[in-house]
Amino acid sequence: MASVRKLGETTLWGLQRIGRMGLFLANAILCAATPPLKISWIIKQIWFIGFQSTLVILLTGAFSGMVLGLQGFYTLNRFGSTALLGPMVALSLIKELGPVLTGLMVTGRAGSAMTAEIGIMRISEQIDAMELMGLNPFRYLVVPKLIAAMIALPLLTAIFDVVGIFGGYFVGGKLLGVGEGTYFGEMSNYVRLEDVLEGLYKSLSFGALIAWICSYKGYHAGFGAEGVSKATTQAVVLSSVLILFWDYIMTSLLF
Repeated sequence: MASVRKLGETTLWGLQRIGRMGLFLANAILCAATPPLKISWIIKQIWFIGFQSTLVILLTGAFSGMVLGLQGFYTLNRFGSTALLGPMVALSLIKELGPVLTGLMVTGRAGSAMTAEIGIMRISEQIDAMELMGLNPFRYLVVPKLIAAMIALPLLTAIFDVVGIFGGYFVGGKLLGVGEGTYFGEMSNYVRLEDVLEGLYKSLSFGALIAWICSYKGYHAGFGAEGVSKATTQAVVLSSVLILFWDYIMTSLLF
C-alpha cells in the first residue's frame, strides 16, 4: 500500500505542476492578447534574444552545414548520387537541424539568462513590489519575452539555414568537387515551400516554448542563490528535452 500511495502522490504532484504551467502560459497569452503591449520592452528582448545570439547561430550553422556536406558527400558517393548533395544538406537543415539546433543554442544562451533574471527578481521581492504597486508582472516580464522569442527564433533559424547551406557548399563544392550549378540547381528541384514552412512553424513554436518554460522556472524560483541556480538548470534541461520531444510530435503528426 505504501508504494501505491507513493505512486499516487507522485502522479498528483506531476499533474499539479503541469496544471500550474498551463495556467501560467494561458495567463501570458491572455496578457499578450490584451493591449497595450510594452513595445519598448519587446524590442529590448528581440535585441537580447535575437541579435545577441547571431554570432552563436552563425558559427553553429556554418559548422553544421560543413559537417553535413562532408558526411553527405561520402555517403552519397557510395551510391553514385553526389549530385543530390545540395538537396540533402538543404532539407536536413530546413526541416530539422535548423529549427532544433537554433532552439537549443538560444536556450543555452538566452533562456538561461531569462530564468536567472526573473528568478533574481523573485528572490529580491521585486515581483512582489510590482504587484503591490498594481502592476501586472506578466505584462512587463513574461509577455515581452514570449513575443520576442516568437519573432527572433524564425529569423535566427533562417540565418542558420542559409549559412549552413553555404557551409555545405564550401565543403562539397570547393573542397570535394561538386559543381555549383549541380549543388544549387538540384536544391531548387527538391526543396518545396512546404519544407520551408515546416521549419518556420517549428521555430515559431520553439520560441514560445523556450520563453514559456524559462519564464515559468524563473517566476517560481526557490529562495536564495541556490534556488535561482536550480531553476536555471531545470529550465535549460526541460526546454531542451521538450524541444526534441515537440519536434518529433510535429514531424510525425503534423507533417
